[in-house]
Parts: sequence; structure tokens; C-alpha cells
Amino acid sequence: MIISKLIAAGTIMSLALLSTATAQSGKDRIERIVTPGGIEIWHVRDNTLPMLSLEFAFKGGTAQDPVEKAGLAYIAAALLDEGAGNLDSRAFQEQLEERAISLSFTTDRDALRGSLKTLTENRDKAFELLKLALTAPRFDASEVERIKAQTLAMLRRRSTNPSNISGERWFARAFPNHPYGQPQQGTVESVAKITIDDLRAHHANVVARSTLKLASVGAIDGKELAVLVDQAFGALPKQGKLKTIVEVSPQALGEREIVDLDVPQTVITIGGAGLKRNDPDFIPAFVVNHILGGGTFSSRLYREVREKRGLAYSVYSYLAPLAHAGIFMSGVSTRNDRAAETLSIILDEIKVLADKGPSEDELTKAKSYLIGSFPLRFDTSGKVAGQLLEIQMENLGIDYIDRRNALVEAVSIADVRRVANRFLKDAGLLVTLVGRPKPVPVGGKG
Repeated sequence: MIISKLIAAGTIMSLALLSTATAQSGKDRIERIVTPGGIEIWHVRDNTLPMLSLEFAFKGGTAQDPVEKAGLAYIAAALLDEGAGNLDSRAFQEQLEERAISLSFTTDRDALRGSLKTLTENRDKAFELLKLALTAPRFDASEVERIKAQTLAMLRRRSTNPSNISGERWFARAFPNHPYGQPQQGTVESVAKITIDDLRAHHANVVARSTLKLASVGAIDGKELAVLVDQAFGALPKQGKLKTIVEVSPQALGEREIVDLDVPQTVITIGGAGLKRNDPDFIPAFVVNHILGGGTFSSRLYREVREKRGLAYSVYSYLAPLAHAGIFMSGVSTRNDRAAETLSIILDEIKVLADKGPSEDELTKAKSYLIGSFPLRFDTSGKVAGQLLEIQMENLGIDYIDRRNALVEAVSIADVRRVANRFLKDAGLLVTLVGRPKPVPVGGKG
């Protein structure tokens, strides 16, 4: 009953947030709060329903893993809600469930992320449990072994999954001897080596106030929220101990690797150098990518690969602006006997777009879609908080929501043609194919 109430409340609050968005600018609705303890949080107050969504992140994700213990950050994140303080895993989860509190932790290459959702009547307890998870995780031996066993089982499944193999091989080839090239969930060998001391040390190194970013949406005023935030995060150490991650660009460009796997379809992963988020050309590149393969039904790749030839159900491309590298990626899954043809078509489309750029009509349609669909990023309170967090993580400014569509609208035909030529032309592409493609695609620069 309580969980149903929470879900229903979230749906109605989301509609309320959308309905007021046009009446009041994002910047005016976003309150920048600095707590008495000096912690900054961006907050959107909405009293429509008694709910609170909090999203937060610390710099330092799987890129912090030692080479021999890849998977450490992933397992540490999975254990943060598996017992804390005087509550073992079962008791901790029961406390969450009894009050319909949702608390979760995830990690990516650059950050540890957390999410808290609660009815406001339970907010004190929710922040109390959050504090315990962050400041006093137990890392009990029984839970560590259980999470490691689950991870090992997952890794064994992934070892026969062509999509997982293709993606991991691409990153390993593109970033040799760099943390981005390590498998984020680790390997069977590396996970087995992870100890409780490793988990405690990783947690101490990463979970610190100096890299903390927070965003929230809900029925609470700024002063009350500031008290809760200080209670949950104020006891954390000011500084962590992150190892330095060097800037890097994808390597092995122009090479192709085939991983033999007895499956009926070949999974193809294609990638090269892209743009980082702070690059002045990122928005034009974002528009170019939408035209190429980010627009699904309207993209060139969808039209040429699926609609005209029926070679694949789905084909895509995207920009991946990591903290220390900009990446352009594309991919598809197709029949083994059509893999060479499909790869050739994708590479040809990339080359044509780089050489000639988009048409005026493609640019107009892309901008219309990207501007019109932007509000869909804010259709739940959790998404609103998540977007505010990402804006902070990417240092885009508190007024970015108001400026974003104007930035897209300002992209000219000259911009997209120049940028398409910049990051797609003659850059070379690293290609991995997992399956049994026949004929075997020839080598050479992609």
C-alpha cells in the first residue's frame, strides 16, 4: 500500500513539475542552497505531493580500480545498502521497506552515484539511513562474499554474451594501459582478489565532501533540507584520496578485431575520438550525431541499414563525453552473412556525412526534435533531480536548462558541416566484431 502510494505520488508530482515549467524558468525555480556545513545543493521545491527525490555523486568511479582488482568500485557500491552502523543487511533493508524508502548506489567510470526517494513523512529516517550507508558501511564478510558470488555469476554470463564481449573488447583496445580500458565489473580473476580491506580503503578514498554534488526535488523548504543534508553528509571527510587519471584519446584507430563466437548474429562495435562536454563544438556535434544515428527512426543509419535493406532491427550512434576522454560510438547486430555489408554501409554513411555534412532539411528536423523532446528529460521528479545533478557534474551552470534550447537553435548549417568534418573525417575508427561474420570484413582504416 505504501509503495503504491509512493509510485502514484511520483506520477502526479511529475505532471505538476511539467505543467509549471513553461510558467517559470528553470533558473528561477532552482534554488542554490549552501548548508551551514558548507555543502551545496540545487533544489526545486514542489509541494504538490509529499515526496522528496535526492540524487548525488562523488567523483571517482571504476577508473579508480587497481588493475589487479578491477571491479572494486562496482562491488563497493553494491554493498553500501547491505548493512550499515548497527544494522545488518536484513535489518537495513527492512527499515527501508517498512517506510517505502528507495535507496540505491551505482558506479560508472568517473563517479559513484546515489539516489534516495522518500515520502516526506519519512524523510528523517531516510536521511538517517543514508548517513549510515555513507559513513558506516559494514562490509560484513557474509555480504561481501554474497555480492562477489553474484558478480562472478554475472561475469560468467557476460563472457558468452556477444554484446558485452564486443563492448569490453572495444574499450580494452581503445584504452590500453589506462583505467578506461578495464572492465567496469572486473574479471573472474580480479573480483576473486578483492578483500574487505580493499573495499574499506576504496570507500575512504572516494566518499568525501570535496567532490560531492547534490540535487533534489520535493516538498521541503531550503532550510529544512539544509539541516538534513548536513546530517547525512556533514560527517564525511572533507578530502578523499583519488588517484590522478590522465587525459586520453582512443587508440588502435583504423584497426578491426574479430572475436570468434558461435552465435547466429555478429555484434559490431565501432568507435573513435569524439568531443568532451566542455568543447565549444559539443552542441553542434550532438546535432550531427542525431542526424547520423542518434535519432532512431529519423537517422541516416536507421534509414540505410533497417528501412532500405532490412539488415538489422536497431542501429545507433552516440557521443560519450567521459571526464578524461571524448568518444564517438556506433553499433549494430546483424546476421553473420550480412555483417560485412552492414559494416560497410555504416562506415560509408559516416564518410559521406563527414565529407558533405547534413542537409538544411536534416538540420531543421534535428533541431526541432531535440528542442521539442527536451522536456521529456524532466517527466519525473527523479529525472528532474538527475538532470540537475548532471548539469552540475558537467559544470554547465545553473541556468543551463534555460539556455540549452537556444544553444541548439543557434546551430547553423555551417556549424554542423564544419563539426562533422572535424570529428568524423579521416579520424579512423576502431571496430570489433563478435560472431562469425562471413565474408570476413577486410581490414584497413574505418
